[in-house]
Parts: sequence; structure tokens; C-alpha cells
Amino acid sequence: MGHEDQGVEGWKRHFCRGGEAGRSGVGRIEAGLRSGALLVVALVLPLACGGGAEDGAEPDASAAPVAEERTAAPAEPAPADVAAPPADATTTESGLSYRMLTSGTGAQHPGPYDRVAVHYTGWTTNGRMFDSSRGRNREATFALNQVVAGWTEGLQLMVVGDKTRFWIPEKLAYQGRPGRPAGMLVFDVELLKVTEAPADTPKPKPVSAPDDVARPPEDALRTDSGLAHKLLAEGTGDVHPRATDRVEVHYSGWTTKGRNFDSSVARGKPATFPLNRVIAGWTEGLQLMVVGEKRRFWVPEHLAYKGKAGRPSGMLVFDVELLGIEAE
Repeated sequence: MGHEDQGVEGWKRHFCRGGEAGRSGVGRIEAGLRSGALLVVALVLPLACGGGAEDGAEPDASAAPVAEERTAAPAEPAPADVAAPPADATTTESGLSYRMLTSGTGAQHPGPYDRVAVHYTGWTTNGRMFDSSRGRNREATFALNQVVAGWTEGLQLMVVGDKTRFWIPEKLAYQGRPGRPAGMLVFDVELLKVTEAPADTPKPKPVSAPDDVARPPEDALRTDSGLAHKLLAEGTGDVHPRATDRVEVHYSGWTTKGRNFDSSVARGKPATFPLNRVIAGWTEGLQLMVVGEKRRFWVPEHLAYKGKAGRPSGMLVFDVELLGIEAE
């Protein structure tokens, strides 16, 4: 993000799509630029510019929470357990860890498309504070399908008044995107308000499991490591990614009982990540592919989550479409 020398028009073109909400948001941007203040654009701009799912805009899971530019707020000391989730933290199947700090008085959990108001502070695991709504003295408001996956999942565990600490692994945060905080991120989040999504908000459905989800079929190929795979659709590329490359993919994942535990297809947004920062079965398997190819993988547990608490267990099945390769 730039400073004042980018000009108000540049901010308008980059962030806003029109409408009264957009003009309102641009007004705030103009005021901030004229005052010479730095701007926090991560959480508030998708809302100020009318970018919610309810007005037809495509949700941007990379939009928040992050701030490349911040007001000059005093840094909040990092918690003592910022480096790693403590023993009393709970870990979900996706790898998100959390610990309740303060219990709320509400009874309603937000849904994945509801709008929430929160206060939050975020740190890297070395204790650097990179964003804080409290430092700006202004709550953040956004739809839960517009933020990083760790927030979408984590805030659904909360009720109004709860204050929770989250340890969000990189695959549920910014997935190594340039210019974003890297690695596991830690957030203290207080849920202030929940507004239900309109009844007609489009909601993705779970992706149906393939017929051979229970075990690899006889025509599946197997590598020396035990990874099984089968070509579903030919690609058009001729380059295979390396373990150090970043890839863009669409994927769906199931347990061998057919439970769909994750899907970028259902979310309508591809995933991007470095190949050396995912489970071993993915690091190995995607190097067999070329762009445009779609392949099914049966990933044995020793190449997946290795029985880690809160993660999908046993052999996992993934349909993966390789959309792009970015050499590192």
C-alpha cells in the first residue's frame, strides 16, 4: 500500500466499485490522505467500498485482517504464549488453535456469511505486533466470508462478549503471499456484535465424495513413499513445479468415509501456497502435475497429518487442479 503520493484517485480505483457505500468509504480515504495520516486498509475497505457478498461482490479471503499501513498506535505487548499454542489450547481439524481468554454473555454464534464487529490485535510468533483495531480505537466490521480462513473458522466458535486467542497456521492465514505477515499468526479477538447474513446470501454446498474415496482403485499409480494418485484430466502445461515453488490450486478434500472437510471449490476461491509448506503428500504429489491438470490423491496418514490432534485422521483423499506455478 502507498502513502499520500499515490493520490486519492489511485485509492479509489484500487479499492472501490461504486455505490453509496463506496463513495462513503472513499470520503474517509480522502479525509485521511488530506490529513497526512497513514491508513489501515485491510479490514475496513471491503466494507467501505461495498465489497460484501450481499451486494454481489466476490468475497476476498485475502483482504483482512492485515494492515500494510497503520496509524501511529503504540504497540501492544505480545502475550507470553505468542510463540506457540500452549498445552491447554484447543486445536481443530484444520490446524487452528485457540484458547478462551474471557467468556461472553451472548448465545448466538456467527455463521460463515454473517457480519461481525470485533476488536483485535495481531502478532507474528516472534512477538511483532502488525495490526490492532484497539490501537486505532475503532472496531473492525466485516463479513466472515471476506477474511482469512482462520478467522472465518475461529469466529464461528465465539459468542458476543467472548475474547479468544487464536494461533492461525500459515495455510489458514496468508499462505506466504508477498507483503503479508508470514508464518503462523496470533490474534486476540473480542467479538462485539453479530449481524445475520440476508437469507438469500449464496452459500456453497459440500463437495460430494468420489466413488473411490474409500481406497485407491486398481488403476491408481503408487510412488515409493506410499502416495497413490490417478489422473482425472490432462493439463496443457509442460513444466512441473519444484518443492520451492508457489502454486495456485483448486482442491477438495475428504476422509475415506466421504466427509468433505475442506474445499477451495466450495469457497469459490483458489488457494496459493509454497509447496514446501504443506503436508508431505501434497509436496510430493503436486510435483507430478503440470498446469491445467486435475489429479486425485490418496494420501496415507504418514504423508498427511500423522495423527496430530484436531487434524483429519487416517488416509485423506484430495482432488487437485493445478492452476498456476510461480517459481521462487
